[in-house]
Amino acid sequence: MPHEVEQAIIEFLTQVIQTIDWLGIVVIMILESANIPIPSEVTMPLAGWLLVEARGGTWWQAVLMGGFWGGLGCTLGSALSYALGAWGGRPFLERYGRYIMVSREDLEKADRWFARWGDWAAFISRLLPIVRTFISFPAGVMRVRFWRFIVLSFIGSVIWCGALALGGYIAGENWEQLRAIMRPFDYPIAALLIIGFIYYVYRHIRHAGGTYEEPEPEG
Repeated sequence: MPHEVEQAIIEFLTQVIQTIDWLGIVVIMILESANIPIPSEVTMPLAGWLLVEARGGTWWQAVLMGGFWGGLGCTLGSALSYALGAWGGRPFLERYGRYIMVSREDLEKADRWFARWGDWAAFISRLLPIVRTFISFPAGVMRVRFWRFIVLSFIGSVIWCGALALGGYIAGENWEQLRAIMRPFDYPIAALLIIGFIYYVYRHIRHAGGTYEEPEPEG
């Protein structure tokens, strides 16, 4: 994310948090988990500083309150994104997916993958930058078991949010250093996602080319 954009987000988040307290954290984390890329690596350390350390709170309050309120927001946002994928995304892909290189075979493969690894995906994705923002929509599209997905998402989100809030509490006014430390991890994850997308497109183009049959000449 460009530095200027991130600074604008920080100013906005600071105003929201100072105005509506932990409710602001819930709202912001709902947006983050509903596919709006507001980095929790900014939100939660800022909360640990402004809402706990700056008010004379203790480190365990940062962990518990940051984990709970941040996790609650993440879970609510995840439920919204899941519902969008299940009720809108799945029917759309089943009907029009072939126009964007998503076949029924792709959906069936994804169904099998989520059936085997969906629980782990729900938990581990909550501990990964970028991925955590967008995992709920495809989980909804694949219609993984909703309540297991929500529970595991909440547990993973509590760990993630609590750890970031603690980092912000420890760093205090220098909380932005925590984001600077974590920023380099965004790049390899983004690179892997891009590589995976390129491979997906390449495989479909190759498959389409391999199955195309030239018409037989007349006569």
